[in-house]
Amino acid sequence: MEKAIQEFKNYLLVEKNASPHTLAGYLNDISQFQNFLTRSGHAVERSVVRLEKIDRLAVRSFMNHLYEKKVSSATMRRKLSTLSSFFRFLCRENYLTSNVAKTLPAPRAQNKLPAYFSVDEMFRLLELPQGEGFLPIRDRALLELFYSCGLRISELVALTTANINLESRMVKVSGKGGKQRLLPMGRPCVDALKIYLDARTDKIRGRCGDGEKLFLNHRGTGISVRGVRKVVEKYVRRGNFPGGVSPHSIRHSFATHLLEGGADLRSIQELLGHSSLSTTQKYTHLTLDRLSETYDNAHPRAKEKPAVK
Repeated sequence: MEKAIQEFKNYLLVEKNASPHTLAGYLNDISQFQNFLTRSGHAVERSVVRLEKIDRLAVRSFMNHLYEKKVSSATMRRKLSTLSSFFRFLCRENYLTSNVAKTLPAPRAQNKLPAYFSVDEMFRLLELPQGEGFLPIRDRALLELFYSCGLRISELVALTTANINLESRMVKVSGKGGKQRLLPMGRPCVDALKIYLDARTDKIRGRCGDGEKLFLNHRGTGISVRGVRKVVEKYVRRGNFPGGVSPHSIRHSFATHLLEGGADLRSIQELLGHSSLSTTQKYTHLTLDRLSETYDNAHPRAKEKPAVK
C-alpha cells in the first residue's frame, strides 16, 4: 500500500498541482484509513494491508468508526471523498478493479453557519494594532489585507511583494489548485500597506531576511500560517470578541458584508475563489437568518399573541 500511496502523492503534485495544504489533508486521511485497517484487520493479510482485499465493508466500517468517535459529518464527507479519489486513481493504475468508496452514500451535510464579525466588530478589530513599531505596523496591514480581499490564510502567507500593485490597488492571489485571481484592495488597505512596506524595507536592510515574502515575522523571514493565527487570536482576545471567531472568520465576514451590501453571489464567488457556487450560497442562509431575526424583533405582527383566557 505504501507504494500506491507514494504514486498517488506524485499524481496529486504533478497532475493535479495540489497545494501543500491539500496534499497534507489527502495523505492524512489515507493514513488514518490505513491505520484503521491495520487495527481492525480489514483487508489485512500477514500483518500487511492488501489493496485488492479492500471492499465496501472495510470502507463502511471506517465510516462507522468515525461516527462513533463523533467526527462531524463535514469531516466524514471529506474523508470519504478522499478515499474515492484515491481508489479512482488505483483503478486507473490497475491496482483495483472498482471504486468501492463511490458506492457508499455520503453523510448528510449539516448547514452549520460560519462564525463571523459584524461590521462594527470588524472595524474595531482593524483598529486594535496600535504603535509605531514593526509588529503593530505589520499587523495593521495584515488584518486590512485579510479583510479587504477575503483571503484564505494560506493565500495570505504565500503572498510576495511582487503580488502587490499599490498603484492599481490590485493583488494577485494563488488559490487552491494553483488557480490565480486578481483582487481589488480598498484604500485603507493600500494606505496600511504603504506604511508597512517602508517598515519592511527597514526591517530587512542589512539582513539575510526573506526578500520576497510580503509579510515577515520579527526575525525578518516569511510569516507562517501559525504566525498569522497567533496575530489574529491575539487581537481577538484583546478585543474580547464573542467565542467561536477565528482567522477564517475574517474571510466569512468579508463575504457576508459584501452580500449584505448588495453584491451578487457570482461576484462573491469570483472574489473568494470558490469553484462551485453552492459553496458561496451558505452566506445567503447567513443573511436570511439575520433578516428573520430583525423581522421578529421589529415587526409588530411577528410576535406571538398572548393566549386568550
